[in-house]
Amino acid sequence: MAQAESEMKMRILFAAKKLFARQGFDGTSVRQICEEAGANVALISYYFGGKEKVYRALFECFFPGQRMSQYEDLLKSPVEGLKLLISEIISFSMNDKELSSIIQQEMVMVSPRTELIVSFTGPVWKKARELLEQGREQSLFHFDSLDQALMMVVGVTLAHKKQNCYSGLLTDGPPKREETVESAVRFVLLALGADTAGTAPS
Repeated sequence: MAQAESEMKMRILFAAKKLFARQGFDGTSVRQICEEAGANVALISYYFGGKEKVYRALFECFFPGQRMSQYEDLLKSPVEGLKLLISEIISFSMNDKELSSIIQQEMVMVSPRTELIVSFTGPVWKKARELLEQGREQSLFHFDSLDQALMMVVGVTLAHKKQNCYSGLLTDGPPKREETVESAVRFVLLALGADTAGTAPS
C-alpha cells in the first residue's frame, strides 16, 4: 500500500513538472495534473495539500542543490569547488530541462514563487560567491569586484540556455554536456586568472 502511494505521488510530481514547464504554474490546473498523472483529482489535496505545495515538493524532490553536503571536501577548495558547481549546475539544467525551465520562467517573471525558488537556488550561488572570495584571498583568483565576478560566473554557467536565441550565429550543433562543462570551466578559470591545468571537472 505504501509503495502504491509513493508511486502515485511521484506520478503526480512528474505530471506537475511537465505541465508547469509547458504551461506555467498559473496556466496549469489541479485537474490537468491529475489527468496527466492518471490520478483522482482529490489526491493532490490528500497527498500534498494543494497545488502550491506540489510546486514546493518538486524542488524538494528534484532540485540537486540540496545535496551539496555530499561534496563537502571538494567544496573546501576554491578551484575544485567552483569547477564542481559549474559542472553540477550545467548538468542539472541539461538533464532536467523541465525543472530548469520552471526556474527560468519564474525568475524572469519575478512571480510570487520567486522567493521559493531563491530559497533553493540561493545557497548554490552563495557557495559560488564564497569560493570566489576564498580564491581571491588565497591569490588563486584575481578580480576587482566580487559581485561582478559572481555575475560573470552565473552568466557563463547558464549561457547554454540561451543558445536557441542565437541559433543563426552558431555552427556546432546542439550542445553536449561534457563539452559545455569543459568549455565553461576553462573560460571561467581563465577569466579569474587561475591555474587552468587539468580544468576538466573530476
